[in-house]
Amino acid sequence: MTGKDSDVLVDKGTMPKIVGDQKPAWPATLVTIENGGGQPVATAAADKAAERGKAMRQVIAAFIANIGTINTGLIFGFSAVVIPQLQSPDSLIPVDESQSSWVASLSAIGTPIGCLLSGYVMDTFGRKKALIATQIPTIIGWITIACASQVGWIYAGRVLTGFGSGMVGAPARVYTSEVTQPHLRGMLCALATSGISLGVLAQYTLGAVTTWKVLSWVSLMVPMLALVLMSFMPETPNYLVSKQKPEKALKSLAKLRGSSYNIEREVAQLQAFAAKTNNNSKKKLSFKETVQALVHPSCLKPFAILTIYFMMYQFSGVNTITFYAVEIFRDSGTTMDKYTCTILLGVVRLAFSILGAILLRRCGRRPLTFISGIGCGLTMIGLGVYLYYKRQWELAVPPVEPVATWFPVACIFIFIMTCTVGFLIVPWVMIGELYPMRVRGLIGGLTTCMAHSFVFIVVKTYPFLTHVLERHGTFILYGCFSFVGTVFFYLCLPETKGKSLQEIEDYFSGRLKTLKKAKPGKANNGGGGAGMESDGQQLLEAKPQLLTVEKNQLLP
Repeated sequence: MTGKDSDVLVDKGTMPKIVGDQKPAWPATLVTIENGGGQPVATAAADKAAERGKAMRQVIAAFIANIGTINTGLIFGFSAVVIPQLQSPDSLIPVDESQSSWVASLSAIGTPIGCLLSGYVMDTFGRKKALIATQIPTIIGWITIACASQVGWIYAGRVLTGFGSGMVGAPARVYTSEVTQPHLRGMLCALATSGISLGVLAQYTLGAVTTWKVLSWVSLMVPMLALVLMSFMPETPNYLVSKQKPEKALKSLAKLRGSSYNIEREVAQLQAFAAKTNNNSKKKLSFKETVQALVHPSCLKPFAILTIYFMMYQFSGVNTITFYAVEIFRDSGTTMDKYTCTILLGVVRLAFSILGAILLRRCGRRPLTFISGIGCGLTMIGLGVYLYYKRQWELAVPPVEPVATWFPVACIFIFIMTCTVGFLIVPWVMIGELYPMRVRGLIGGLTTCMAHSFVFIVVKTYPFLTHVLERHGTFILYGCFSFVGTVFFYLCLPETKGKSLQEIEDYFSGRLKTLKKAKPGKANNGGGGAGMESDGQQLLEAKPQLLTVEKNQLLP
């Protein structure tokens, strides 16, 4: 073959450049995203600062958004310390057993109403304004309780504080999920549970050394602080994009991510997803469109999963322990001081809620749920069995002195440990994850409404069940609920760890067949678009390769 012939076989326009020791201006990666001028603007080796915003800004935003959840814990723990004081002989407002059950459960009556209203406020006025508005009924409620001179005023105050508690649940979690990135979202969404646990601990501790009136005035400070600080926070970029306000979304992201982050790209992604799902409309959804969105599989499936989750975990007995902690420790037969046990229980709950938030980022949602289901089932049945034998010892002639009085206390503490790391965190985090953007506020409020309806049912029926099944039978029933729930979670609960909100919505809409990561070396044969997306991601993550040609060597 002559030189002239070989020239015909070579496309001179695509000749590889022979490189020596000189370094290119940027790595020649397999996939290069170019702008209009042809210069690369992002590569697989992009700076991490452009991929992840400043974590501290997102943490601060999440903390402020979840201050209101501390108030929820104050409401939960209040009945545990106020009921023994109201039942004491020197009480300013004496109450009987029936009135005590209303004091404990009435907050859960106002909560579902607040949950439903919060969804409308979130979708209509925004997440930020919803979090500000929720503090107002709570402030009024605590003032009403603090000034009460008869039990009716305590009832009214409990309803109002419960109403505010219901309003804060969904907005706090939705706001946190929308202002944080996937690598931080699970941990920061779990702050709501830590806030509730902190509030419970505060009530248990202060209630042991002060009166319930002083406790009410102290509790008033929390919603006031939340109202002031939330006024300085930005609206979520997701909500602003859904209302066709990209300029405001850019300003919001600049505050939440920092100057080094590529905020334009994230806004573009939010706009593209909004366009794909028809979310980018300024006009309100009509009633028909709202119903269609609510019955769509992307909304109906996660709603069914979370409703059953909340039912199972509430009937595991967690809020029975929380609302009646002092009374349960008194009746367990332990020789330890009931107030000391209650305070220690609050400490354990707070510590394990923080641990659960950390584990949620590392382990995912499903494993922690299984730990809670199995742990709660075993401990509640163990407590029920002990109380059964304690009852037999008391009825014996002559009565038998109880043995192993540490056992019921251990069961209660282990129950709180296992319940907190999963049941008290996972479903609340998933409220901000599973639902489509179009009706996230409305369906999130409806879900928290269902959750707190179960709280009311469980707390109100506890005295009734103890009369019908006695205490031991009630706790064994709670344990059985936990085991049944564990089977359901194994079969139906998806793993959302590390997934974007768009991926989760695509999964429930049927655009993705699975949320599981594809195994290395295994082709993704299903979901077309999902396979292409996975392949593209692998190309982006490929290491830069330079094509080199040595002298007198043929091209491969």
